[in-house]
Amino acid sequence: MDHTAAAPAPRLKTSLLAVVELSKPVTWFPPMWAFGCGVVSSGQMSFDNLWLLIGGVLLAGPLLCAGSQAVNDWFDRHVDAINEPGRPIPSGRIPGRWGLWIAIFWSVAGLVWASFLGVWVLAAAAAGVALSWAYSAPPVRLKRSGIWGPLSVGFSYEGLAWFTGAAVMAQALPDARTITLAVLYSLGAYGIMVLNDFKAIEGDRAMGLKSLPAALGPRKAAWIACVTMAVPQAVVIALLMIWNTPLHAGLVGLSLAIQIALMARLMRDPKALAPWYNATGVMLYVLGMLASAFALSGLNQAAL
Repeated sequence: MDHTAAAPAPRLKTSLLAVVELSKPVTWFPPMWAFGCGVVSSGQMSFDNLWLLIGGVLLAGPLLCAGSQAVNDWFDRHVDAINEPGRPIPSGRIPGRWGLWIAIFWSVAGLVWASFLGVWVLAAAAAGVALSWAYSAPPVRLKRSGIWGPLSVGFSYEGLAWFTGAAVMAQALPDARTITLAVLYSLGAYGIMVLNDFKAIEGDRAMGLKSLPAALGPRKAAWIACVTMAVPQAVVIALLMIWNTPLHAGLVGLSLAIQIALMARLMRDPKALAPWYNATGVMLYVLGMLASAFALSGLNQAAL
């Protein structure tokens, strides 16, 4: 008689906690912050359109960003089995194809929600959803590239979110200055995304993903990250001076100066210090974004 224990039946339902973990709420901060910068830059924030602000924050974080995390985790489940096997999908806490269905549902829900916030918001949301699937899903899988992968995430997290914040308040296409700063901060965010890839070097190499740290090594990748973070901010400072907002230009300049000092320490041991820089230098980066947004707010209010 075979006394071997029968394998447990697969779970048909997953826990709410695992789904929340899949959405990675800690990652919602960058797009929600960039969305807030867009709101500020519009110069049109008031209690009359508070519902648009709340709706946009929900769109940027709990819907679009959370959905992109679900998409990424589903298509990255084999890499995560090496790098982070405790995540909900590789650990089996979200079983079968539930991860895929959750990703699809979240993406569709984000687009439906965006449709109530304005045509330009919907356009930005559609671009963000398309980028999130192109980043993770084959055959495109932009994350295989050390160039297009971080760039697509930078534009989704910073540029599109900033654009959305400005568009939702104005209910119109944002002005050229707003779009310009959104693009510049997106380009700078490329460096932030490169540093974020340092945590997955071994898994990326094993799976053939050519992130910059995996392809070039930590030191070269860190140099590229630092330059791509610093140069767009220098351009922002120059533009703020041209637009006659010297106080805000000075604040961004101070932020950049401190970042450069922190970058010098980062280069001593990029792999070990990348998490430290993400907790210090990146905070200064986003504070500079807010200072720039306030500069645009004054300019746009004066133009009304």
